[in-house]
Amino acid sequence: MKKQICILGSTGSIGTQALDVIEQHADLYEVYCLTANNRYKELAEQARKFRPAAVVIANEAHYEPLCQLLNDCPDVKVYAGKAALDEIVSATPIDMVLTAMVGFAGLSPTIHAIQARKKICLANKETLVVAGELICKLAQQHHVPILPVDSEHSAIFQSLVGENDNEIEKILLTASGGPFRTYTLERMRHVTAADALKHPTWEMGAKITIDSASMMNKGFEVIEAKWLFGVPVEKIQVLVHPQSIVHSAVQFADGGIKAQLGVPDMRLPIQYAFSFPERLPLHGQRLDMFKQPLEFFEPDMGKFKCLALAYEAMRQGGNMPCVLNAANEVVNEAFRHGKCSFLDMGNIIEKTMQRVSYDKSSQFQIYVDTDAETRRVAEEMVHELRR
Repeated sequence: MKKQICILGSTGSIGTQALDVIEQHADLYEVYCLTANNRYKELAEQARKFRPAAVVIANEAHYEPLCQLLNDCPDVKVYAGKAALDEIVSATPIDMVLTAMVGFAGLSPTIHAIQARKKICLANKETLVVAGELICKLAQQHHVPILPVDSEHSAIFQSLVGENDNEIEKILLTASGGPFRTYTLERMRHVTAADALKHPTWEMGAKITIDSASMMNKGFEVIEAKWLFGVPVEKIQVLVHPQSIVHSAVQFADGGIKAQLGVPDMRLPIQYAFSFPERLPLHGQRLDMFKQPLEFFEPDMGKFKCLALAYEAMRQGGNMPCVLNAANEVVNEAFRHGKCSFLDMGNIIEKTMQRVSYDKSSQFQIYVDTDAETRRVAEEMVHELRR
């Protein structure tokens, strides 16, 4: 029987590439549900093509327009609201849930999917950044596998297959370095959102592209790797690798290093999460090792404060990574809309981490309260910049 897949965030970069994978393997996979936040027109187009059992638009303001676009598709049920996201992932026919939503909003439906014992294909890194301890406990309690979809974590996962309990000496987490890798700190003071959105190797959504430029995205991935692979942050080393060919590597106790290489294409890690432990054919470009040099550099923590703050948040633990994420969501949006500078982002996050109440517990409500408090504090700081 075909595996039934629910895609949370189907209109984004990961979601659309996942649909391409499903289309290539229509004999193995079928879409059960598609969801989006605001892009109801794109969601309607996807629903017409893939005919899922249901679609969910998180922003309830788009419910009626979406219904009108799908009024001649009676086989597709339309739901709206955040509660509907939590409910749909529990639907009995679903075999796996691809969590491709952006930000804190992905946490609650992921928790509900785990509680419903669905296989999790995790592309929403904020879920583990904010609530890694809680998510790992729930996954263990409900015997739910969490397979990484981020290219870096998929590479680590692939490098660990067959290694059983062999000791990990170090995780080598690669980063492109973003568009400002060679900029001086002075030059970075004047960059714009348009500059930051010109990523040198990957095509991603606006939020994650800005996070890549600030290297906060890599900081999130450090935290995510800690929870996924049970390795302390001290054993996770970030390597700036501009070519984005080595997607990440693992160094073992004997000094040997295993890495996964490939062209910058998210369809491979998406498909591997769907099909593991099998490897299926995938149409697309192949890596030509003769045409691509491989370079590695140490990240400049002074220029990229956000990466340093991610390490600090993980060292403190508790709700501090949640503070890090919420503050970053605020300043990321502010930067994209010209309300703060590129370097202001790291400064505001740092000050917010110092002001928000610390709590070491791992309860869902604590994360919800922390997220709300952090956003208030960070938004006040952004507002103060404009006075």
